[in-house]
Amino acid sequence: MKAGFSLRGVEFKNRVLVASGTFGYGDEVKDLVDLNKLGGIVTKSLSWKPRDGNPPRRIVETPGGMLNSIGLANIGVDAFIEKKLPFLRTLDTKVLVNIAASSVQEYCDVLGVLEEHEGIDGYEINVSCPNVKEGGLSFGTDCAKTAEITSRLRAMTEKPLIVKLTPNVTHISEFAEAVEHAGADAVSAINTVIGMAVDHKSRKPKLSTVTGGLSGPAVKPIALAKVYEVAQTVSIPILGIGGIASMEDAIEFMLVGATAVQVGTMNFVQPDLGVRIAQGLESFGRERGLKDLGELVGAIDAKVELSVLQSWL
Repeated sequence: MKAGFSLRGVEFKNRVLVASGTFGYGDEVKDLVDLNKLGGIVTKSLSWKPRDGNPPRRIVETPGGMLNSIGLANIGVDAFIEKKLPFLRTLDTKVLVNIAASSVQEYCDVLGVLEEHEGIDGYEINVSCPNVKEGGLSFGTDCAKTAEITSRLRAMTEKPLIVKLTPNVTHISEFAEAVEHAGADAVSAINTVIGMAVDHKSRKPKLSTVTGGLSGPAVKPIALAKVYEVAQTVSIPILGIGGIASMEDAIEFMLVGATAVQVGTMNFVQPDLGVRIAQGLESFGRERGLKDLGELVGAIDAKVELSVLQSWL
């Protein structure tokens, strides 16, 4: 049975990756999990220069998940190439580098440097970053800017280009369609949902930035709906993300249209969960006589016009 999938000529051994920001750069967890059994690793976000991120408190546990306001803290592209990429090159799995930036040019600068080095199989573009040059609003809430970034980066690489979409918009399908037309090979959906936690005793927000990104099992129903919406609009693959905590969760994402999945927040609880889900999916497929796990993708029996679906969201 075929367990993997292909993206722009790159073959992934299975359909389970680990999500950016939840697995470091891979080397941090090498003693806890067999990284070679994953379909791929999506690195922590990289910007041009190192970033300290937001001041504490920047992580808060919530019922069914967590809020984070890390602020894209990272070591910067030069340190990544020097200190992290050599280890990643030794792995028998695919490596996708997540890129974050505060301007269109910074996205291009980071990708341009990475293109000069071996050991990178593709890129995931985080458009949930503040556009510093135009008032600080997220690129991912501006359809034209998201398409512009995609188009600029597409012209710079022949490697797989994946755009990670925010759910904090009215119709995520419009953004997916825009990046498909701009040359993206796939989309990741979803990024975190805006949320807030309050300490009723002190009457203060629990995060230093007041609001942050909600992730974990609590967002799974939202993520499934967004992936389903996107799948009704685009023909490029979708990497489903949002609250995946079991093999059954992964199957649900595939049924609503995800070609593959990324395990995120649950990596903090069970670092080997991605491997166990991948193994579970393969067993599931063999037990049911599937020739290809891709037979599950979009197989849900729930057809509805996109306009009707959007009216519910």
